[in-house]
Amino acid sequence: MYLSKAFIPILKNNPSEAKIKSHQLMLRIGMIKQSSTGIYSWLPLGFKVMKKIEKIVRDEQNNIGAQEILMPTIQSSEIWKESGRYDDYGDEMLRIKDRQNREMLYGPTNEELITDIFRSSIKSYKSLPQLLYHIQWKFRDELRPRFGIMRCREFYMKDAYSFDINDEEAFFSYNKFFLSYLRTFKKLNLTAIPMAADTGPIGGNLSHEFVILADTGESKIFTDKRIFNLDSEGSEITKESLEDLRKKYEQYYAVTDEKFNKNEFEKEVLPENRLITKGIEVGHIFYFGDKYSKPLNASVDLSGGKKDFVKMGSYGIGVSRLVGAIIEAKYNEKDEIMKWPLVVAPYEVAVIPVISKNDSKNLEKAINVYDYLKKQNIDVIIDDTDENLSSKLKKVNLIGVPYQIILGKKSEGDLLEFKETGKETTSLSIEKIAKFLHQQKEQI
Repeated sequence: MYLSKAFIPILKNNPSEAKIKSHQLMLRIGMIKQSSTGIYSWLPLGFKVMKKIEKIVRDEQNNIGAQEILMPTIQSSEIWKESGRYDDYGDEMLRIKDRQNREMLYGPTNEELITDIFRSSIKSYKSLPQLLYHIQWKFRDELRPRFGIMRCREFYMKDAYSFDINDEEAFFSYNKFFLSYLRTFKKLNLTAIPMAADTGPIGGNLSHEFVILADTGESKIFTDKRIFNLDSEGSEITKESLEDLRKKYEQYYAVTDEKFNKNEFEKEVLPENRLITKGIEVGHIFYFGDKYSKPLNASVDLSGGKKDFVKMGSYGIGVSRLVGAIIEAKYNEKDEIMKWPLVVAPYEVAVIPVISKNDSKNLEKAINVYDYLKKQNIDVIIDDTDENLSSKLKKVNLIGVPYQIILGKKSEGDLLEFKETGKETTSLSIEKIAKFLHQQKEQI
């Protein structure tokens, strides 16, 4: 992409209405534009980052055997009345009527709809387990939308649902998602801690929130610092290894404020290991048994001729929220430097020529470098504007391109100035730069 042609409407200063880093940056570099209160248009830069995050989320869901479907945003009220949640869900649910005066709603979640799909299609225990997911827009009519896309009304979300024959198999499915979430956030270069959490309107008696530490987070968390030393590396997808993995994390106290018990915290965690701080919820998983399958009559035939209601869980990741969460974790507000993880960066490398009015050699050389990198399947942007080098670097740092190639006085012959954002430059050939970038991506 040529920067002169890119739709990246950068503002000189932070918008006054934005109070946290992610909201400020996303508005300033033109990732989003507010359409109405709590509802945003995603512009090219923001949309590109979000789609890269979506790919990682999708890949990790596929890796545990989940199957992707797509459910509509508009749902009938009938299945919600059947489950008993239509009136219970509250004012966050946007209720509407079509021209035939039928009651409809903009889905805030999909437990009812996915259960209806399951009960009409699966009749035998032999077809279990089933792990289904989709990535779709959702709407919750927040009373006070704030913090940009972190707490908005319309948001992009991955939600998955598991169907099993009994509790033992259902816990196996739950643990699969537990592992996939740890792997997802690790790929995004985020340290997300699974914490015992309240089940809220989803229901059930087992739930974990995945939280990243951030001063701007709305979740107050209480945890043992030693939990940060754990890793899911090498975990196999077997009942025993996944149960051991979850128990490994659960041995350390880590809860959100709804589950906090002061006496337990002080009893289980030594003073030097206690951490009380704030965090951002980026994922939430639930196990709720037959809470939905029973009222919606989602049962299967068992081997002995009897029927039983399937046991279910649901598993959400805020795909659009993760864009803001990564900014909160990675943006250096003081120096105005954003450094996206390479795997989700809007561009992997920026080519920045120093252009003078009387000499176009650097621009010509930069275009050749740009063309070469494109052929190497490297996501690259070239700043072909006539601004000075300082302005170009500031712009690229703000956008968050992880690597930069500068073509100026120090770029002689086949050697180019190459640097990682925020670090010192080195001189490399274009072939070595391309090889380095490919190696970095292979390590993710």
